[in-house]
Amino acid sequence: MSDTNENGKIQIQRFSSLQQALCSLFKSSTRLVHTARISGGDINDAFRLELNDGITLFMKANKKENVSFFTAEAAGLSAIAQTGSIGTPKVLGIGTDEDRGGFSFLLLEYINSQRRTAGYWEIFAQQLADLHRADTSAFVSGGTYGFCSDNYIGAGGQINTAHHSWIRFFRDCRLEPQFRRAEGYLGTSGMKKALRLLDRLDRILTEPEYPSLLHGDLWSGNVLPGPDGRARLIDPAVSVGHAEADLAMTELFGGFAQEFYDAYQKAAPLQPGYSRRRDLYNLYHMLNHLNLFGRSYLGSVERMMTQYL
Repeated sequence: MSDTNENGKIQIQRFSSLQQALCSLFKSSTRLVHTARISGGDINDAFRLELNDGITLFMKANKKENVSFFTAEAAGLSAIAQTGSIGTPKVLGIGTDEDRGGFSFLLLEYINSQRRTAGYWEIFAQQLADLHRADTSAFVSGGTYGFCSDNYIGAGGQINTAHHSWIRFFRDCRLEPQFRRAEGYLGTSGMKKALRLLDRLDRILTEPEYPSLLHGDLWSGNVLPGPDGRARLIDPAVSVGHAEADLAMTELFGGFAQEFYDAYQKAAPLQPGYSRRRDLYNLYHMLNHLNLFGRSYLGSVERMMTQYL
């Protein structure tokens, strides 16, 4: 587990080459004997690494100038792990490697995914509720909502400046930056609607009963069953915010099993009116998709905006 320093920054081991990482983490005689590419994400390359002592690791790789992707992901995984609430792959370290063509990398525990255990969805819901109730004071300095560093939502930058109000944080650090990036798609009339929506957020959203550490990108592709058949969270975009923002994201692309929602509601009841607020939280993700992937998401963005005006 990684610790936080006096400024709340999460400390991650950094290495100057992949070989140096392997020798430091394991033995001086450790060598990479086999590399297998793994399909999956569209931002980074992913590999299964087999070492000469039988250990298997998971590695993400990207251009060396994109090492900040991995710094942010490692910090997010480590923050979730610090709560002791739900499983994540253990962060081993990050680095850049000039010896093998020049790339950045993130080394993680390899998750040997198995079949879901009985009661998987109910256990997952309870663990997520525990994550959302965990103490967040170590993760934000100078405010209640935000995070100790900026990070990414997919390949898009995500601002985590500390705020004392969740509604102000969601306006200033989530919706408004995405609207500004999308101005070319929205046009003059769309931006006028966006500004009207930003002005009335305090009439739609509510302040949470308590701040929650959020996964931030919680859809089915970022949850997998581990060796024990229980949920593991991967690829986070963490911040401290309102728990219902995570729940909203789970419903955006198909949703989870109904047993999950029933169990979460029992463990940590949602504030009245959540269903009315849900699409406003997901507007952030649709805007991010519009900005990353193009005009095909414009119609969804416009429909979501319109229902709140």
